[in-house]
Amino acid sequence: MREEWHPEFETRFRRHEDELKWLYWELYHGDAQAYAYFTEMLCRLWRERPEKLKQIDRDREKNPDWYRGHDLTGMLMYVNAFAGNLKGVRERLPYITDCGVNYLHLMPLLESPEGRSDGGYAVSDFRKVQPELGTMEDLADLADACHREGIALCLDFVMNHTSEDHEWARRARQGEKEYQNRYFFYEDWTIPNAFEQTVPQVFPTTAPGNFTWCPEVGKVVMTTFYPYQWDLNYANPTVFNDMTDNLLNLCNHGVDIIRLDAVPYIWKALGTTCRNLPQVHTLVRMMRMVCEIVCPGTLLLGEVVMEPSKVVPYFGTVEKPECHMLYNVTTMATLWHTVATRDTRLLAHQMRQVFALPHAYTFLNYLRCHDDIGWGLDYGFLRQFGQEEVPHKKFLNDYLTGRWEGSRSRGELYNDDPRLGDARLCGTTASLCGVESALEDGDSGALEKALRLDIMLHAFMFTLSGVPVIYSGDEILQENDMSYHEDPLRCEDSRYLHRGAMNWEKAEKRQNENTPEGRMFSSLRLLERIRNEHAVFDSRGDTWLADTENDGVLAIGRYYRGEQLLALFNFSDRPQITCLRDDKVYTDLIGGKQRQADLIRLQSGEFLWLLYRFDGNT
Repeated sequence: MREEWHPEFETRFRRHEDELKWLYWELYHGDAQAYAYFTEMLCRLWRERPEKLKQIDRDREKNPDWYRGHDLTGMLMYVNAFAGNLKGVRERLPYITDCGVNYLHLMPLLESPEGRSDGGYAVSDFRKVQPELGTMEDLADLADACHREGIALCLDFVMNHTSEDHEWARRARQGEKEYQNRYFFYEDWTIPNAFEQTVPQVFPTTAPGNFTWCPEVGKVVMTTFYPYQWDLNYANPTVFNDMTDNLLNLCNHGVDIIRLDAVPYIWKALGTTCRNLPQVHTLVRMMRMVCEIVCPGTLLLGEVVMEPSKVVPYFGTVEKPECHMLYNVTTMATLWHTVATRDTRLLAHQMRQVFALPHAYTFLNYLRCHDDIGWGLDYGFLRQFGQEEVPHKKFLNDYLTGRWEGSRSRGELYNDDPRLGDARLCGTTASLCGVESALEDGDSGALEKALRLDIMLHAFMFTLSGVPVIYSGDEILQENDMSYHEDPLRCEDSRYLHRGAMNWEKAEKRQNENTPEGRMFSSLRLLERIRNEHAVFDSRGDTWLADTENDGVLAIGRYYRGEQLLALFNFSDRPQITCLRDDKVYTDLIGGKQRQADLIRLQSGEFLWLLYRFDGNT
């Protein structure tokens, strides 16, 4: 009971008690029994939390902005692709630290059925690691080793659904009403058909519809993503209580950042799109408070793959925050649009929106992730330049798959829907930049151009406020993995094109700057070191766009604590000269020379980081 609560836990709980109880009782109609279980569960999980993790919590409570500076560099990887299993990742930590990485995101690794897992996103047991990857003890040991190296560990939490093989789903199929109530079961297709009138399809070609017939019980079950992923019913407090328990169990095994997968989908209501409903924000706000009570050193990363107007609300407000960090997904897609079109106007438009947001909003910036590139661009803006959505998407896909004349990119389509004229895109960063085709052709000129582009895109990512995240293998120019075509379990999913096994032969070349791999690796390390050393990259800094009078060149300005940065990026396929109407003398942070910014010449794919100190020490 409460008289047994530890003062440290009780102090944190009291801080949030009024709001937490109000939100919980409003959402669950004053269910006192469920709330009592919930609060005692939080206390139990705090007691179970290892003391070394509690000390990390206390240290981060003293510095709540620990993740908002300019010294974090992330890396995203699949455990099996990188090192076979969790013990292998632990053994490879020296390589990870050699990359300058101190934020490690491991892709889904909890138990899921082979061939019906959507890459690990159909979890059959939230308390077990996939056997071939290791155990929960291995996860805790890796987290402990990461913490000793100053690395924060990130893991996905798949909260919208479970696998059809999860114990809850198995018991639901056996007819147990209690477990059917944890999902969305319907006696016939009447209500599901009503949902289909307003709910979009996530995968219209590979998994059409949002419901699946369950023959074992003769009912229909909601399956928004794939038929083997059963949507959880968060209107049931037992679901929220038990899933919160699962989340905090991961935190108690040392996970520092919880990536909330598909968070906009977690509340369902008939007559809506079942996306971004108000109750979703109630749930995320409660999860934020739960973490601040039990494990305040933990961050919530929201996966909201939508346009900015729908992404930003997941930060919550200053008084009632929700996610600590969100993905800068629109910038990623717009960046590849700019690579294909060589026109920076849409990117500039999108950057102005990002730069206008409060400094406290922290984004994860990335060029590629485990998923596809979806073309959720601002077509209202593009139409003023004569770009219509369907033909423009076709151009982007043609260019980045190498079908467009003159393109060196080598990507593949994903979830192609000829009926709608729509498709998404897959490929490693190096292959999309043209490295793969240049090496195949033995074209040194094309390789030089592709390398410059690849390095420039990473420099752009490092210029932005927030946390830059490198996809594992990008640091050594890993190319597309065509072997997935021969794997019967993967051949239908082109996303495996960029999910290949780590090429350790290429990694061995990283210290030799005379190789493409060495040049890429050393360039990234230089960008990381410069970013870490200069306060101007701090997320609290001011950011703006400088007018280049050139649609092929983008210029970003930053200012913080007496330092001003001008970052210029030439997306054109030709050398460009730009004038910034600035008579100050800057220091080139890459080349080390002093130069003026009034007239600048850039090669295709070249960038500059120019620094000016207002104390006069340039």
